[in-house]
Amino acid sequence: MKLDIAEPLRWLGVRGEPDGALLAEITGLADRLTRTITPRWVWRMFHVKRTFDGEELEGAGLALTGETARKMLADCDWAILLACTLGAGFEAMLRAEQARSMARAALLDACGSAWAEAGCDGAEREIAARFPGLFLTDRFSPGYGDLPLELQRGICAALDAGRRLGVQVTDSLMMNPAKSVTAVIGLSDRPQPARIRGCGFCKLRESCQYRKEGKTCGA
Repeated sequence: MKLDIAEPLRWLGVRGEPDGALLAEITGLADRLTRTITPRWVWRMFHVKRTFDGEELEGAGLALTGETARKMLADCDWAILLACTLGAGFEAMLRAEQARSMARAALLDACGSAWAEAGCDGAEREIAARFPGLFLTDRFSPGYGDLPLELQRGICAALDAGRRLGVQVTDSLMMNPAKSVTAVIGLSDRPQPARIRGCGFCKLRESCQYRKEGKTCGA
C-alpha cells in the first residue's frame, strides 16, 4: 500500500503544481509516515433489514436512519461496518513535529488524513477479494448527508473497536485517536453506481475552485 502524494496536497487545498520545496518536504514526511505507521482496520458483515425506522443491521443493534442510508443500501442485502485507524503512534509523531515546527506539523497532519483514507481503500480491496461475487457501494460515514454522527459509537461497539484497535468515541462524538474512520459499505449482487464520489455528488460543486479552473480534486 502506498500513499499518493496528490492526496495530502488535496487535503491542504493545493491547486496546480506545488513548488519544489513544498513537494520535497511533504514527500519526505509522507515517506517517514508510511515507513513508521501502518493503518489498521477491522470490519464485519451484517444482514440489512428494512424497517419503518430505516435500514437495520441485524446483529449490530444499529438502525441507519435517513435518506442517505436508504439510497446507498437500496440494492443491498448485506452491509459492511468498517473502522480504520493510524493509532496512537501517529498522534505521538504529530506532537513531536508540532514541538519543532507547526508548519511541518500541518503537512504531516494532511499526510495522516490521506494515509487513513488509504487504509480504508486497503480494507475495501480486502473486502472485495473476500466476496468476489458481490459488488460494493461507495463507502459512507456518519456525518455524511443525513447519517447521524452519533452512529460512530454504535459502529465502534459493533466492531469491538476499542479492544481491537484502541479506538474510542469522545463525548463530542470525535474519534480518538484522531486519525480514525468509521464507514458503511453496502454489498449487492449487481454492480452499484457511484452515488457519492465525483463532482456531480459534491455539495461544493457550485463554489469549487478546482472546477472553476477546469480541474477536479480527485475525490
